[in-house]
Amino acid sequence: MRTIPTPARLASAIITLALAASLPPAARACKGGAKQQAFQKIDVEELTRLQATGPVHLYDANSEKTRKKLGVIPGATLLTSPSEYDVAKVLPKEKDAVLVFYCANVHCTASHVAAKRAIEAGYTQVYVLAPGVKGWAEAGRPVERPNS
Repeated sequence: MRTIPTPARLASAIITLALAASLPPAARACKGGAKQQAFQKIDVEELTRLQATGPVHLYDANSEKTRKKLGVIPGATLLTSPSEYDVAKVLPKEKDAVLVFYCANVHCTASHVAAKRAIEAGYTQVYVLAPGVKGWAEAGRPVERPNS
């Protein structure tokens, strides 16, 4: 026996379809049906707290020129390119490892590009040090000059 939808059910279905259609394509087309997590922006103090709670993998997304000018946070891995680094070789195997990417300052977005690659690779604890190496140094934290 077939049920004929009531006007209320029909209206509800139409509204649901309209809302789904109004979503941006990125919200509808996620890998595996789950929404990908965005990276979190943190400041120098938040990075210090993260470092106090356990291992943090730090990645410098700056160009060589910027590194020579501003320096590098000690212990950071220097990425060859924020958009083309080899995820399998550079990032840890553990997808729940804490990853922090940084670039020059609050206006730089190279760290955002690098962080997005990590998220696309399935990493779940991805952060961007928003003030970058400049903010790190301005907070009185140490920087190193890279070897030429």
